[in-house]
Amino acid sequence: MSKRFRFFIVLLVLVIAGVFLYPTINWYFMVPQEKKDIALGSREQIRNYAMSRAARELDRINELARLDSNADVPREYQFLVRKARANNRLTGRDMPSRWTIGEVLLSFGTQERVFRALEAYYRDEIFALQDRSNGIIQLGLDLSGGMSVLLRADMESLRERLGHAPSAEDRRNAIAQAIEILNTRVDRFGVTEPVLRSQGDTHILIEIPGAVDPERVNAFLMGAGGLNFHIVDDEATARAMAHIYEYGIEALHPDTGQPLDPTIIPAGVVLREFVQRDEYGINRVIRYVAIMEIPGLHGDHIVNAQVGTDHITGRPVINFILDREGSQIFAQLTSANTQRTMAIVLDNQVKAGATITEAITGGQVRMTGFGREEANALALILRTASLPFELTIESQQAVGASLGEDLIRAGLKAIMLGFILVVIFMILYYKGAGLIADIALVMNLFLMMAILSAFNMTLTMTSIAGLILTVGMAVDANVIIFERIKEELRAGKTAEAAVNMGYKKAFWTIMDSNLTSLIAVIFLSQLGTGPIQGFAYVLAVGIVCSMFTALFVTRLIFDFSLTYFGKKHLSISWRIK
Repeated sequence: MSKRFRFFIVLLVLVIAGVFLYPTINWYFMVPQEKKDIALGSREQIRNYAMSRAARELDRINELARLDSNADVPREYQFLVRKARANNRLTGRDMPSRWTIGEVLLSFGTQERVFRALEAYYRDEIFALQDRSNGIIQLGLDLSGGMSVLLRADMESLRERLGHAPSAEDRRNAIAQAIEILNTRVDRFGVTEPVLRSQGDTHILIEIPGAVDPERVNAFLMGAGGLNFHIVDDEATARAMAHIYEYGIEALHPDTGQPLDPTIIPAGVVLREFVQRDEYGINRVIRYVAIMEIPGLHGDHIVNAQVGTDHITGRPVINFILDREGSQIFAQLTSANTQRTMAIVLDNQVKAGATITEAITGGQVRMTGFGREEANALALILRTASLPFELTIESQQAVGASLGEDLIRAGLKAIMLGFILVVIFMILYYKGAGLIADIALVMNLFLMMAILSAFNMTLTMTSIAGLILTVGMAVDANVIIFERIKEELRAGKTAEAAVNMGYKKAFWTIMDSNLTSLIAVIFLSQLGTGPIQGFAYVLAVGIVCSMFTALFVTRLIFDFSLTYFGKKHLSISWRIK
């Protein structure tokens, strides 16, 4: 392999590493802390930010228009010009020769439309920032602060539900279903999405970043799901909506949500909110629906639900399967209520409704009339009707953000101190060759951070310990190589021959030592959990990167210095000239 080709490989590796590391550098050093806090916050926080920011900017735009409507549009509002062009194309209006504040406002027509455009821009800006945060090195709870909850699944309740002792596959599937269900509850909890992962086949670990209320966390985790099918009373719904339209929301009881006038809906019927997700992913009350108080079918009877495609229309369809008992109940329910509406109710909120056109038997139900995104969301609701087993909180720990900042500073200080000491030692002991080793060490850390960023790995205190250990281990291979080169120089060989033989003799020694370490790390990552796995992953990445920089990068630097710069002697020891 020629030197130029090896140089090209190193350059390509550095460019790729830079691309992977840039999002992390951009996030932690270039994005304002205020925006990071909002992007990592709840959907309600993002909504409040976008709306308040839009209101402020609209006031400023109106003030600019009052001062001089013919003024140029400031650079920070150029996105409104693009929207204004689109508005003119839709309405057929001529494009102005020059876009001014007044022309932009005129193209929107109303203040409300300008406000919505501003809100959408700032909302999308935060959502884009949120997406960008998913491709960076994450900080663990011990560094960023938050709450860690370990849940234990009651396998006895799973056995009762299945009717037989659960197999290993049954337990894995139940854990996966429980994680899916808990994920769907994030919207109701209103926090930054937690990290959920299984711990074996009986435990679930949940990490919730930020300051959270333990009581609200418990309610979020231990809720029962509560999905049911109810028949809709269309006449009572019409009366209730007319009553609310006339008297406002004050016509409903603040606690129960039922009409204060008991004559609005008959006995055995209750009023429920019909909710849909808005642009922020937050459930919004669209209207109210009167449903039969007693559910026609409980969601526990749903075995599975998937989204398919109608072969004739190409539209998405929702297919869900009921167990034997549920099939019988559903057949009776649909046969007795044809041409009526059936509501899907989750936690006392109506999520969707469908008209019963005919009696449905056999336990296989097909629902149409939904868009693809809506169908996927509804299928998820149907699948996660209730937890497959009871959950108990085995441990619950909270870490303050201030403690995390102290740990980060201490960890960074330890890394820098170790790095500086290694750099100084290598230069003092190996002179010029030590400088080459230090360059390899810097590249080693750079590549490590790039790989951690590429795989979106979480950095914890144990991971930082792995980084610190890697700093010390990274020069081990260089020390072995340098000592072999010194032996060859003492034997009277030329600098180029000594480098060739030094690397050749040290190669298998370095490979054997690093491979055995790598095997130990692999076992550690498989047998360990949580912080131990983080330590193992970082150490594994460090071992691979140090082998590359020691055997490939430093050799390339030696070859360039001897071949292209014409050096005849190596600066590698105080006792060898």
